[in-house]
Amino acid sequence: MPLEAALERARTEGLDLVEISPMASPPVCKIMDYGKFKYEEKKKASEAKRAQVTVLLKEVKLRPKTEEHDYEFKVRNTRRFIEDGNKAKVVIQFRGREITHKEQGTAILEDVAKDLKDVAVVEQMPRMEGRLMFMILAPTPKVAQKARELVRQAAASAKRTPPPGAPGAGKPAAASDGAEEKKEAPAAAEAQSPTAP
Repeated sequence: MPLEAALERARTEGLDLVEISPMASPPVCKIMDYGKFKYEEKKKASEAKRAQVTVLLKEVKLRPKTEEHDYEFKVRNTRRFIEDGNKAKVVIQFRGREITHKEQGTAILEDVAKDLKDVAVVEQMPRMEGRLMFMILAPTPKVAQKARELVRQAAASAKRTPPPGAPGAGKPAAASDGAEEKKEAPAAAEAQSPTAP
């Protein structure tokens, strides 16, 4: 179809002539509502982004002299981060002459890895960087899969629920109808039962 005829046909239908494949011989064009097409593309991209799992790197700082309760608290938080599907960077910070006892830092990191071995694997072994010794933990494949499923379910439920203020955003209609039927049923039963003298 010649270009002029295609443009005329698009104008008569009130649509746009969009070039789909400019490198083809002859170029491929399509008659469509371009604004609607761009809107639908943007909507699909935002839905895909919402369903996508983003892995964050959370950092937990410890010291060689960290007390038992603080250690347990930080390990519990690290477990929560990992169960959410994130990675955790466990850092031991040495101050002053503590740097001479690197074995204490290594022992603490090994304890953390041991305490979290059911939900995490060591992605990067302990290593020194200046006055910091760190190790990176990643969720096990089983935990990561569970986190992805939770994100998908949350995205699906967010997709199904209407926005606030939309019709049907309040109580479900079935629940209110059932309550009215229950009120009517006792009244009907009283009307049918014979009254005692």
